[in-house]
Amino acid sequence: MAVHSQLEYRVNFAIDVLIQPVLSTTIEVTLWMAILTGMGSDTLGGFGREAYLAYALWSTFVGRITTNWMYEFTMIEDIDSGKVNSILVRPISFYEFYLSQFVGYKTICVAMSLVLPLIATYIFKAPLIIERIPLMLASLLYYLVFIHTVSFCVACFAFFISKAQSFTAMKNLAIWILAGELIPLDLYPEPLKSILIHSPFASGVYIPVGYIVGRIDTPLMLQSFVSITLGLACAGALASLLWWRGLKAYTGTGA
Repeated sequence: MAVHSQLEYRVNFAIDVLIQPVLSTTIEVTLWMAILTGMGSDTLGGFGREAYLAYALWSTFVGRITTNWMYEFTMIEDIDSGKVNSILVRPISFYEFYLSQFVGYKTICVAMSLVLPLIATYIFKAPLIIERIPLMLASLLYYLVFIHTVSFCVACFAFFISKAQSFTAMKNLAIWILAGELIPLDLYPEPLKSILIHSPFASGVYIPVGYIVGRIDTPLMLQSFVSITLGLACAGALASLLWWRGLKAYTGTGA
């Protein structure tokens, strides 16, 4: 359903998968090159220009893959409008219904846009350990389940308040920082650096990108699966609590 609906509007799909990532990457690369030039140094935090060029190229790509504001807004709207009723009677849960669409849409996005950072990396001769890409993609797939669960928690607030969409903007801004898309997490001071790197949100950008560009090693990459699992367990418990309490309130008011 997700793939079909996105391909139905080809111009929107082309902008989302091709044009916007190119523009975002250009801005990100320009920003980091300007920072290093303004510092009058070829290194920052022990990494050179090429390392930050590679990080900028891939962080924009991965950051777009791991965001879920679109389906989060849809889930909130379904609860606000009462459309959730039609989904409740289906042989698939509300959570699974949108998870399958979310993963399906992101899969087609990866398949169509993965070539862009690969080409850019080759042109700029930026560092890339290409044999690490399969494990990186596996990590991203697992992270998508986690971040969808977080989005599901936010959507469940629509049972209790009328402006749940405001939480989406705050959540996206927080994840933008916590995931390392704005600044690589290893540039933060201790102990904040260790806390952020070992959080599940680091797997949204910093861990997978750092792994394929040689910024982090394999043990830390494998440890990120543990962090995602713990985060998924916590988010899942909260999502279940909010859903069932929200559903009772929803039914009690006759919505």
